[in-house]
Amino acid sequence: MNCSEKIVRYLSAAGIERVYGYPGDPSVPFLEACRRENMEFVLATREGTAGFMAEAYGQITGRPGVCLSTLGPGSSSMVNAVATAHLDRVPMIAISGQIDTARLPYFTHQVLDHTQLFAPITKWTASIAPKSLDTIMRKALRTAVAERPGPVHLSTPADLVGADAGEGEVQLPPLAAAQEMVAAFAVEGAPDLNAAMRAARRPIILVGMAALRAPGAGAAITRLAERLGCPVVSSPMAKGVFDETHPLFAGTLDMACNGLMWDFMNSADRIINIGFDGVELIKPWSPQAPVLHIDATPNTDQIYLADIELVGPIAQVIEGLVDTLPGSATWSEAEIAAHRKALRAAYQDGRVAGRLNPSDLVDVVGAALPDACITSDVGSHKLLVGQGWVARSARSVLMTNGLSSMGYSLPAAIAAKQILPERDVVCFTGDGGFAMVQGELRLAATLKAGVVVVVFCDNSLNRIELKQQARQLPSFGTRIEATDVPRAAESMGCEGVRVDTIAELEKVLANRRGDATVPLVIAAHIDPAQYAAQF
Repeated sequence: MNCSEKIVRYLSAAGIERVYGYPGDPSVPFLEACRRENMEFVLATREGTAGFMAEAYGQITGRPGVCLSTLGPGSSSMVNAVATAHLDRVPMIAISGQIDTARLPYFTHQVLDHTQLFAPITKWTASIAPKSLDTIMRKALRTAVAERPGPVHLSTPADLVGADAGEGEVQLPPLAAAQEMVAAFAVEGAPDLNAAMRAARRPIILVGMAALRAPGAGAAITRLAERLGCPVVSSPMAKGVFDETHPLFAGTLDMACNGLMWDFMNSADRIINIGFDGVELIKPWSPQAPVLHIDATPNTDQIYLADIELVGPIAQVIEGLVDTLPGSATWSEAEIAAHRKALRAAYQDGRVAGRLNPSDLVDVVGAALPDACITSDVGSHKLLVGQGWVARSARSVLMTNGLSSMGYSLPAAIAAKQILPERDVVCFTGDGGFAMVQGELRLAATLKAGVVVVVFCDNSLNRIELKQQARQLPSFGTRIEATDVPRAAESMGCEGVRVDTIAELEKVLANRRGDATVPLVIAAHIDPAQYAAQF
């Protein structure tokens, strides 16, 4: 067994079904190992999009997504996707080819120092070594999934990737989340937990993305909210952990209607942060209410001060609380319903009658495909998707809100459709982000990944253009030349259509068969005036 075969066997043993990548010379033994070991290899159009596909794989499955690049420019091209997984807390194993070890100390052509390149954006980076490959692979897998999860980078020198690795048995480390051990911490002078909760009359639960990784967290959070009779707010990447059709759901933080949501958070007299990771915050933390921190990791970021911390498996911590906490909240159903109504009205602010507005795309797609898994790119549209899309289940809304990297949503949607072939998958993207990665439509068509791609077409980098307008500056360097998106899509084996009205969009979606295997690209030409009113 050579090193590549052993690496692939470790990946297979960990339940990983495919590798996304763009190979080079040092990758040849690895590709052959994938072929021999029946590991699917998905050839992306570039290393960066392969990394985004691997991130989406990790977001949906909880297992490390694996991406591959060659040496030199291949490894540097993969940096953005690895950094995205790092700040989005997604398990990943990124593998890069490298020049042979004999020349590595002095050769310069296509040689980059992978340790210096990847150390700041990974949990661990290492080069493989035949005699210690078992240890390296166990550490890579364990490190990637351990709280907080993130990427690991492995270099595979050309003279080692095919070297003999022996016939040692593949033995995995523990990869599942911990199921017990709870620790409690409190600042000096803090009340005990029961006293703190008895004193709370206006508690709010804030659910964060770490709850996605906690088995049973959604059901436990629902029990807690119903026991306390208090509203639940979600972070963007945690959408769906708490069913957003539930009457206690009160909106998404730091998306559209931002001021209204922060005013609501500031009305609390106790905030219960469950798995909330400050990496998602766009605005600084402003509430003055004391915070109860519940997470698998201590509150070491200190983005907010928590007077009480309960650290351990999230669902078990909550279940241990539910039957002992008093239901002392004074929130009424009518009050929470009124907030939801105000939030909905604020979400629709700025709509132009008779035009196709950005929020219309979210609402029409949501009505036509309510159970879809969606991916969202970065830009003004993401803020409306984050607030307006009604998520009913965990891991059904995929976005990057840690690094917030444009170009994410299309490759993520392709990976999602591979993992969830029976489910509708919708990609929401701006025309700027779409232009960065539109070549992957060819891959989507080849894979028969029948995703629906909704492109918000306004020929603008709107988030930046709005900031120029706020400073009374003209648009400069933020306008995008118009592209015939349907023709571009059709040239790559997809179905393409342009819509300019709500009725046209509704008709296109009504005619879409649920078992379609040809990707559908909808160029939705929107009136961006709503963005100005919203942001």
